Amino acid sequence: MYAWLCENPIGVEALRWTPMPQVEPRPGEVRIKIAAASLNFPDLLIVQNKYQMKPPLPFVPGSEYAGWVDAVGAGAEKLKVGDRVAAFGGTGGFATHACVDAALAMPLPEGFALDDAAAFVLTYGTTHHALLARAALKAGETVLILGAAGGVGTAAIQLCKAQGATVIATASSAEKLDVCKQCGADHVINYKDGDFVPAVREITQGRGVDLVARDLACKAAD
Repeated sequence: MYAWLCENPIGVEALRWTPMPQVEPRPGEVRIKIAAASLNFPDLLIVQNKYQMKPPLPFVPGSEYAGWVDAVGAGAEKLKVGDRVAAFGGTGGFATHACVDAALAMPLPEGFALDDAAAFVLTYGTTHHALLARAALKAGETVLILGAAGGVGTAAIQLCKAQGATVIATASSAEKLDVCKQCGADHVINYKDGDFVPAVREITQGRGVDLVARDLACKAAD
């Protein structure tokens, strides 16, 4: 197998595509042949030694990935070789193969593209927790999502709409606003045009919004 190995956590420039011995699943684990891995902010922090979790050196970064189960450890037989899964393993995803606790591997429904699945668990899980578990979003409420064109922002738009909320999304360009519209935003505002508060007041007929979503990853962790 091959992996992007971090031997010196000074940043991404230190990573090397390195041949390594094939990993083997321990009891309770499965090995995944990785088709796609996502790049999240913690992945950048961890290779700079700035993340709260500091794995022993050397290590393979990459917290979130998707692919096919190609080996099953003892006690992990609920999954079988050939199953398509998405996993959130903390590290190990920037490689051709990774072993992960079977409980952290989510079986995928037919038709769920692996590249989409690789960016699903962390982003949507974080956003769902922030909006529904912490903010108790309800149907009929109006949500202002700041910086809505990124991964967490677009997930927030979709989850808010699924919950029956009205979404006002802000972003910094026409192209990003188009992304927000494609994800279901009811109203979009380019914050580069100036103070967006008057526009929000106009959209809500002076009532304001029920919830402002910003820095959702931080809010979920608070």
